[in-house]
Amino acid sequence: MEKGNKKCECKAGKTHIGVGGGVLILNEKNETLLIRRSNNSKNEVGYWNKPGGALDYGEKAMAAMKREILEEIGVRLDIWGYLPHADSIMKKDGQHWVGFNYLGSIKSGTARIMEPHKFDDIQWFSLKKLPRKLSSMTREAIKNYLEKKYIKL
Repeated sequence: MEKGNKKCECKAGKTHIGVGGGVLILNEKNETLLIRRSNNSKNEVGYWNKPGGALDYGEKAMAAMKREILEEIGVRLDIWGYLPHADSIMKKDGQHWVGFNYLGSIKSGTARIMEPHKFDDIQWFSLKKLPRKLSSMTREAIKNYLEKKYIKL
C-alpha cells in the first residue's frame, strides 16, 4: 500500500485491526487443547492460547480456522459451535485483533507442534485447572463456553 510517495509497511494487528480467530478444542473429558506461544511469537509471548490464526484475504473465517489448526498442530477438526467474537487490544505489544471463536473436536490426526518457531508446548488442560498465563482471547472464549454463551452449529 502506498501513502503519498512512501510505501506503507502494513502489518495486521499493528497498522490496522487484524482479523483472526481460534477454536476451543475439547475432548470427551471436557479438557481443552492449548499451545504456548514461544519467544518468537508476534504477541503474548509465554501465554497459552487456543489454536488458530489470521484470516487470509478472501478466506471465510471457519475455513481459515481449519487451515490454521492443520498448519499449527496437524489435526483436522469437526467445528460444532460458535462463541461470541473477542476483541484483543494488546497495549504492551501495540496490537489490536478481532477474533472469531469456535468450538470443535479433533476429527483426525494427533495434535503436535507443527510450527516450533511460534509455539514451544502443547497440552490438554482440565477446564477446572487452567494455566495462569492464558491469552486474553482464550480466557474470554473459555468464560463464554462455561457460561453456555455459544451457538451449536
